[in-house]
Amino acid sequence: EVQLVESGGGMVQAGGSLRLSCAASGFPWDDYVIGWFRQSLGKEREGVSCISGSDGSTYYADSVKGRFTISSDNAKNTVYLQMNSLKPEDTAVYYCVIVKKGSYFNSGGVAWWGQGTQVTVSS
Repeated sequence: EVQLVESGGGMVQAGGSLRLSCAASGFPWDDYVIGWFRQSLGKEREGVSCISGSDGSTYYADSVKGRFTISSDNAKNTVYLQMNSLKPEDTAVYYCVIVKKGSYFNSGGVAWWGQGTQVTVSS
């Protein structure tokens, strides 16, 4: 059974940092990319970042490039999202997701969603 369990969300001031964790299990890592979507109030879900379960290659949305870093510890079945220089517009529920290789990294390509963790950035 696929399990995606997020942790690390919270409230920080603008310019601060948070590190999200996703404990991901129940699927063959080599066949998926693992990453993060987010959804702000009144906005559609958007892909933030992902990392290949096989070779570690990464993707970042333009809005977070240079501020966020995704990484994985395959031995611990955990993916991390280090978020630095946070802005109020980063406020959202962040969801850990898996996408099967060959599918696009968009909402339609997501095979499984985590429960989400709230990130709030105050100005």
